[in-house]
Amino acid sequence: MTPPRAIWRFADWTLQLDTSGSGPIFESQCTTCNDSSEASDGKEVPELWCLRHAGATGHTGFRAVATSFFRAKLLERDGAD
Repeated sequence: MTPPRAIWRFADWTLQLDTSGSGPIFESQCTTCNDSSEASDGKEVPELWCLRHAGATGHTGFRAVATSFFRAKLLERDGAD
C-alpha cells in the first residue's frame, strides 16, 4: 500500500509588538555577583537598585535588561489557491 502524499502549504508570518498586555519589563543585573533587581514596568526601580547596590558593595558594572513581547501573525494572502 502506498503511503498518503503530504501536502505542503507555505505561509508568511510577521512579528508585531504585543500591545495587549503591559509594556516592556525592565531589570538590572550586577555583572560582578549576578545579583539582580526586581522586574519593573519602569526603568526607575532597576536604576535605583544599581545605585544602592553599588553603594553597598562597591560593584560598578551592571547589565540592563528590557524584555518586550511579540505576537506572530499569519499574513493574509491575495487570492486562494
